[in-house]
Amino acid sequence: MHYVYFIGTAGSGKSSLVQAFSEWLDVNGINSIIVNLDPGADFIPYEADVDIRDWVHLDEIMSEYSLGPNGAQIVASDLMAVNAKEWVPVIKGMETDYCLIDTPGQMELFAFRQSSNALVEELGREDSMLVFLSDPTLARTPNGFVSDMMLCGITQFRFSLPILNVLSKSDLLKEEELEELSTWSRDAYALYNALTERDMSSQTVISVEFLKAMENVGMYKELTPVSALEGTGMEDIYNTVQQHFEGGEDAGSRPSLE
Repeated sequence: MHYVYFIGTAGSGKSSLVQAFSEWLDVNGINSIIVNLDPGADFIPYEADVDIRDWVHLDEIMSEYSLGPNGAQIVASDLMAVNAKEWVPVIKGMETDYCLIDTPGQMELFAFRQSSNALVEELGREDSMLVFLSDPTLARTPNGFVSDMMLCGITQFRFSLPILNVLSKSDLLKEEELEELSTWSRDAYALYNALTERDMSSQTVISVEFLKAMENVGMYKELTPVSALEGTGMEDIYNTVQQHFEGGEDAGSRPSLE
């Protein structure tokens, strides 16, 4: 089984993308399961095969520790790792090609907690990769684009796993905006020019330095546009995942898409 973790800022569309990608895999004859790792989720658009809310209850944590919702979320993220021996075997007992993991809505609860690395180890680091969702509402400006790329790079640094950077909800962008963002992701010089074509504010200077640093250490990632609403980009995700895990060989008995 291969584990694909979907990570991104709140509102970036993780749950919707997990649902859309799961449906695409199903249509193409590829087995997958969905795991919800957000104990505070009020609603998820799919039927989770494994739901952390069956083991970690946010309302009980709030009551037991006298915490508000935010503090309870932090405790819950650690309890997921503490209770891993109870729910991880449920996942591993399922026969499937892919396990799609929907991480908490607040990115920092997963990306910046040591307990999350423990969970990755428990499930199997060698069989894991990340899909980072860049939010177009942040990435549509040059400074915002750099910020989003930094978040992606920091996430990869935290987990030391292969990562695919996708531009979620690309259907919200106009065609010219999408082309501009795609150009920035392919050509750092194009982004540099976009940053410096106006007055060099202190924010721009910092963004330029961040951009140079990302290039120097190989953190500059090309964006893959996807849309859960329109179903676009699903094959691109699959191809990248397959290339990492199987060297391009299709999982299971999946028929050719060509």
